Amino acid sequence: MSTLQISLAIVGGLVLAGVVAHSAWSARKNTPRQAEPDSVTPSPTEPGGDIRPQLESERQEPGFDPEASLDAALTALTVPEKKPGLDALIDVIAPILVDSVVSGDAALAAMPGSRRAGSKPFAIEGLSLATRAWETPAAGQRYSAFQAGVQLANRTGALNQIEFSEFVMKAQAFADALDGQPEFPDMMDEVARARELDNFAGTHDAQLGFTLRAKHTAWSPGYLHQHAAKLGFVAGSIPGRMVLPATQSGQYAPPVLGLSFDTQAAMAEDPEQTALRELTLSLDVPQVLRVEQPFERMCEVAIALAASMDGVIIDDQGQPIRPEAMEAIHADLEQLYNTLEERDMPAGSALGRRLFS
Repeated sequence: MSTLQISLAIVGGLVLAGVVAHSAWSARKNTPRQAEPDSVTPSPTEPGGDIRPQLESERQEPGFDPEASLDAALTALTVPEKKPGLDALIDVIAPILVDSVVSGDAALAAMPGSRRAGSKPFAIEGLSLATRAWETPAAGQRYSAFQAGVQLANRTGALNQIEFSEFVMKAQAFADALDGQPEFPDMMDEVARARELDNFAGTHDAQLGFTLRAKHTAWSPGYLHQHAAKLGFVAGSIPGRMVLPATQSGQYAPPVLGLSFDTQAAMAEDPEQTALRELTLSLDVPQVLRVEQPFERMCEVAIALAASMDGVIIDDQGQPIRPEAMEAIHADLEQLYNTLEERDMPAGSALGRRLFS
């Protein structure tokens, strides 16, 4: 073999080695980041605690008392849920007079099959003889009067004349079944009130979102779950969604924040081999109590995830979101909170959640 042939063979070997090395490097680069198998991070299906004790070193982790938690769980199972009642601020209310006391069983038998009038929630309440309070009719109880109500506005729009007419028909049928006499307010007045409330809600609604994009290597769903769980997120009911639970106790409390990513990736046959390059953090402002400090926590979560997952926070145009922009949004939200409170329907309250739903 000549010197030229030996040289060509060496060069060819080096080129081949370079190609193999580059292919291995490219494969490694394109492989999504995987969760650490030995991590002690809480499972995505279990609560991971409040985000702020994890982000601020000066605060202490909340304690966990198994006996107290068991008592709370048993109490939650034995105490019936009490839904927020009708309120003249956001409902049309029609009193229904009855000649004699009506049993809860009779009232339930007369209830309409649907709890909606068009796109608006419809409800009937009875005045309990035992508690003298308005409540949803229940078996075994007795009621001296009733009232029917339909919501004036929600995110589908204002109550219209067709929906008001459907409300009247449902309430009248219920009253007829109990030999009751309903008293309906003027339709045009209520429709006008519905438009005014809808205009207010439309100009004071706020649903915010941050997008977090991978700078270099993509993430696997497990990697994302692991980092989000460290900040208190738990798995949601929909594939590709996690939520940050509220810290304030109370029934019907929605999560403080939502985190979502590609549903198809979450449902893939081998999800750990799917590559995620973006996730979205969302905040439904009127649904969350102000004391939860939801926007501050949203910013903290976004910054923490960007740092730990090598990502960047971007806006709808794909541009990085700067801290001063977050401060401006926060100032606007403070004004929004004040306005909702002045209207007696603060963010996260029963009325606020119903109106902005």
